[in-house]
Amino acid sequence: MYKVIKLSMISAIALCATDVIELETINVNEKVNSIIVKDVSGEELKSADLAEALSKNNPSISMIRRSAIANDIVIRGQKRDNINVIIDGAKIYGGCPNRMDPPISHVLTNNIETVIVKEGPYDVENFGTLSGKVEIKTKEPKEEFEGEVNVNMGSFSYKKVSASASGGIDKVRFLISMSKEESGQYKDGDGNTLSQQVDNKASSVNNKYQDKYKDMDAYEKKTLLTKLYFDLTDNQALKFSYTANRSDNVMYPSTGMDALRDDSDIFDLSYTAKDLGDYSKELNLNYYNSKVEHPMSTLYRNAAVNTMMKEMINDMTSKISGLKIKNSLDINDAELLLGIDTSKRSWEGKYYKQTNVYLRDSITKAETKNNALFMTYDKNIGDVNVSTGVRYDDTKIDSSNTSMNDNQYNSFTGNIFTTYKTDKDTKYFMGFGKASRVPDARELYFVHSSGAVRGNDELNQTNNYEIDLGVEKFIGDFKIKTKIFYSILENYIYYSGTRNTFENVDAKVYGLAVNGFYYLNDNLYFDYGVAYQKGKKDALQGQSNTNMADIAPLKGNISVNYEEGKHKFNFTAIASDSWDDYDDENGEQKLSGFVVYNTKYNNQITKSLDMTIGLDNILDKTYAVSNTYNDLTLVSTGSESMLLNEPGRYGYINLRYKF
Repeated sequence: MYKVIKLSMISAIALCATDVIELETINVNEKVNSIIVKDVSGEELKSADLAEALSKNNPSISMIRRSAIANDIVIRGQKRDNINVIIDGAKIYGGCPNRMDPPISHVLTNNIETVIVKEGPYDVENFGTLSGKVEIKTKEPKEEFEGEVNVNMGSFSYKKVSASASGGIDKVRFLISMSKEESGQYKDGDGNTLSQQVDNKASSVNNKYQDKYKDMDAYEKKTLLTKLYFDLTDNQALKFSYTANRSDNVMYPSTGMDALRDDSDIFDLSYTAKDLGDYSKELNLNYYNSKVEHPMSTLYRNAAVNTMMKEMINDMTSKISGLKIKNSLDINDAELLLGIDTSKRSWEGKYYKQTNVYLRDSITKAETKNNALFMTYDKNIGDVNVSTGVRYDDTKIDSSNTSMNDNQYNSFTGNIFTTYKTDKDTKYFMGFGKASRVPDARELYFVHSSGAVRGNDELNQTNNYEIDLGVEKFIGDFKIKTKIFYSILENYIYYSGTRNTFENVDAKVYGLAVNGFYYLNDNLYFDYGVAYQKGKKDALQGQSNTNMADIAPLKGNISVNYEEGKHKFNFTAIASDSWDDYDDENGEQKLSGFVVYNTKYNNQITKSLDMTIGLDNILDKTYAVSNTYNDLTLVSTGSESMLLNEPGRYGYINLRYKF
């Protein structure tokens, strides 16, 4: 039974830990420079929100709570376009400039097979991987007909039904997966719903929910995933996939608007040919096209019935299409990969009053066109593995607003990562890399509803120079892995609350992560992890604070896992230190530390049917995991921005039937 465990985080006893919400036996197989989270669809039963799943499986990942669903992630203090999210080779960007629908929210856990998290600037195949990559692989069609049905219920009127089926005939395979999910408003540890949190904290009555909407559901979400695979010959395959997400009436209480809907479509087509000759071990062509429609509104707030203000709508649309060609070949016992990567991203938004009265553009249509060449080389030299890569990018960003600057960016980036295996139980590793990312249309061109320009069309691209060191050691049934990193960020893009715009600033982030497990016997094992980061920047114009925003404090957890026959049991203690180093000049505030406890039990009732019951936040703790950095437009409480608390005690049950 060596199921390789989930990457949690060490809390150990007195440490106070992070924003994780319980994932139990998601199988995790750690590599020295990446973390592979397996069987997400089978193990993450409580929520469709991938941000929650990842934040509890990697101590370096934090979650930014935006609503009851569709939350965002931070990797080593980096978020937004500083990290790359890839779904089956495709990219998608949310429509909301205020991160109501981050890229990671457009794929749900019930459709996911594997997630690979690679920290640092060690990816040259994809445009803009500055400080980390999250590569998501959804379910694959099977040759034999099979499927499953899940029915889940939980506190706060949570209900979810999902079903999937796949199979094949000769050289054709298919998969279809569907889900429907809805939830009432969760209550925090003090018993306050989402609307009550706004009532208790918002300084303006216009940001509060109208009486008739105070008890509205938090969201409703439907998904569809379809795949069709063709084995053209013994060494050639054609794959097509389509993903649709439909979300309606999503509450974002700490923001002045809610999402009327959030609709996304992802098309992906790939062709693979293997063993074409001496100069092609594998040839891969991948084309993708994705679109997001995201109208957000003050419809449910008092502002909509204010005779002076009326309902305000910001209707956003985001699109991206891309083509990637890769060819790998063997040269002198090493693998060489050559590639071409090209994409075009467009983003636009318009403000309306009362649905059809046009006011102005929030983002006048902007297009980001990127063309790139890349190469990777991987070779084993005795007990040493050397992996290196380089990439050249040419990027042009054009705005349809003639009063704003178009921008041209070029960059040459690369990395080298080495692993030295001294014996079967010990590995040392070291990496150095440089990566870049260009500003997005919000950072360059966004205009607030008041008419004040919030973008800065003179921004430079950001460069990350980073070094990583670490060791992985097995001592019998005990594993410990330690990583340290130091990142120098040149021209980092940072929001200034003083100037109400973005500006370039030099910064640095460094940190430590430790994780591992211990098998006491065949039935009982423990896993643990801890992460700590520190971020400093040069003071912005007119400011003196040098703390970087979104740098979560010391956090960790420790889990006890027991398995006996058809029974599985998990108990996790999660903790976070207090948030003492924060950027108060740009909206952040001091947060208290916390400790929460979660538990889960699974029973394999029959070969086809199993049941899971769980209880999160057993002691009904009131706490928050994410701060209030002003790069998000949040509801004002008067002196500070509104802090959104996490759910209180949450119980759930899931029945799964496989056929």
